[in-house]
Amino acid sequence: MSADKKNTDKLLVAQLREGNEKAFKKLFGIYRNPLFAYAKSLVQVDSYAEEIVQDVFLKVWLNRDNLKPELSFKSYLYTITKNHTFNFLAKAVTDKKLREEVFYAKSTVKYLPVDDYIEGREYEVIRKKAIQTLPPRRKLIFEMSRDEGKSYQDIGVELGISTQTVKNQMSQALSNITMYLETKGEITFLLLVFFNIL
Repeated sequence: MSADKKNTDKLLVAQLREGNEKAFKKLFGIYRNPLFAYAKSLVQVDSYAEEIVQDVFLKVWLNRDNLKPELSFKSYLYTITKNHTFNFLAKAVTDKKLREEVFYAKSTVKYLPVDDYIEGREYEVIRKKAIQTLPPRRKLIFEMSRDEGKSYQDIGVELGISTQTVKNQMSQALSNITMYLETKGEITFLLLVFFNIL
């Protein structure tokens, strides 16, 4: 971030602390799109990503008295966004409708901030290990869906099995991967790996 950008953020955050709505709107205009892209890369669905961004800025507004202009406002926003997104994904794991929309959707957006590059590589290693634990047939179906982007119907035709069987195998694959990741005792890994593999 350039020095001018940092100074602009500091000035706007200082004004926001005083309840300046124009400063709030300017900060929203600056960060809304990048935060939306980041949230969508994790939750896949526009409306959920938009809701997360709105929640983030609502929290910023409600807690404006506690803002520290000398600290990185950008880092603060991304931390809140990440936390809100993980909370949403944790809910999605146990909600059938959300799980279908979020985890069974093929990811079309890949957003990885430079600061997260090293973490992303670590998650990729765990992702591969989790997939390797699947039985061969299930692993094949999973990779055809997630890596090759094939529909359940196409996989069924190619393998000579029903679409329902493919769906069942995918569900079992997700269950197997979840159990593997839970043994690592790290919910953050679980959620981010879900993002990478689904």
